[in-house]
Amino acid sequence: MPSYRDLFRTPEFTPLFLGTAAQTAAQTVGGLALATLVYRATGSPLLSAVSVFGPSLAQVLGATVLLSGADRLPPRTALSAIALAFAAGTAFQALPGLPIGVVFAVVLVLGLVASLGGGVRWGLLNEILAKEGYLPGRSLFNMMSGLMQIAGFATGGVLLTALSPRVCLLLSAALYLTAALVLRLALTARPPRTTGRPSAWATWRANALLWSSRSRRLTYLGLWLPNGLVVGCESLYVSYAPHAAGTLFACGALGMFAGDVTVGRLLPPTVRRRLAAPLLLLLAAPYLLFAAHPPLPVAMVCVTLASAGFGASLVQQERLMELTPDELAGQALGLHSAGMLTMQGVSATLAGTVAQVTSPAAGMTTMAAGSVLVTLALVTAGRRSPGPEPALKQEPGPAAAAGTAGTAGTAGATGTAGVRRG
Repeated sequence: MPSYRDLFRTPEFTPLFLGTAAQTAAQTVGGLALATLVYRATGSPLLSAVSVFGPSLAQVLGATVLLSGADRLPPRTALSAIALAFAAGTAFQALPGLPIGVVFAVVLVLGLVASLGGGVRWGLLNEILAKEGYLPGRSLFNMMSGLMQIAGFATGGVLLTALSPRVCLLLSAALYLTAALVLRLALTARPPRTTGRPSAWATWRANALLWSSRSRRLTYLGLWLPNGLVVGCESLYVSYAPHAAGTLFACGALGMFAGDVTVGRLLPPTVRRRLAAPLLLLLAAPYLLFAAHPPLPVAMVCVTLASAGFGASLVQQERLMELTPDELAGQALGLHSAGMLTMQGVSATLAGTVAQVTSPAAGMTTMAAGSVLVTLALVTAGRRSPGPEPALKQEPGPAAAAGTAGTAGTAGATGTAGVRRG
């Protein structure tokens, strides 16, 4: 397995890494500012949660009509255009007197634009790196995301005590613009991985092929559901601890960083596959303690410990790449990213609804219990003997097939809409 130092010697890896880092910083500062702005204006836990993760709801539309563009558009052009769109949209949200309805309309438009981001980015990463380099490369991106979120949420929390949320949104827009410039000027012009124009029909056809395999279906469900439900817990940080939400988000980013380092660099492959189900359970179990309304120091420990469980997604993504041919790598990873972000948006909405009629602590406990139950169900399904299934390429041999339960239950996105989780 290549070392992290080797990855930075690979042409184009560094500019992609730096551009993504700037976008992640923009997400964290802008997401916290927007959630604070909405909560101060409405006092609603639901609207505050949706303001952060609402862009993810538009991912399902993008996944069904736009995702073929992940392999059919020039990567440099697509990535820089997405960053520019987010710079413009975030700056627009900072306008004084903007109605809340307009704010959320922009949130959903940006989510639709972002539906291409994960597929283009991770497809390009898969193209830049050799096969054995993808997992350490994605691990390094996840670690960077964790560090940038720690810094971004901590900085955002400090900035919000001294500046208005609208000023913080403008700073976020400037970071998005920086990312667009880095990606445009430092990446080389590469042709699309697949010929043909992006279309809804091409998206539907490739999605149907990807979904036709039971192993891939279980892998996708394992990537989307437990992760998404736990993000519903995270979406309630602002309403649970209005003056310490940035601290809780930073603790979550710290836990993700620790989990990614452990899974991506310290664990051998055989151990990685066996530990993913426990990691998925770890992802949710600490949030069950929020039923007791823990004080902030205890909540910080719970959030940090739980977030280490996001490391399970590295193993699940590695499995997905084993089951997918190179010409569909971008769309396969884009479908993962879009589905994950969609589920995160749905879960944030559900969690906010529960919190609206009960309390933020009750909403977090409910979503955590759902994640535990889903993980156990996927582990059970993965252990059943699968029947014949269509495949896009030859399926792995018996040793890898025995790990099917490991991808569904034992097994980022950095998405550009919402905060990356998994």
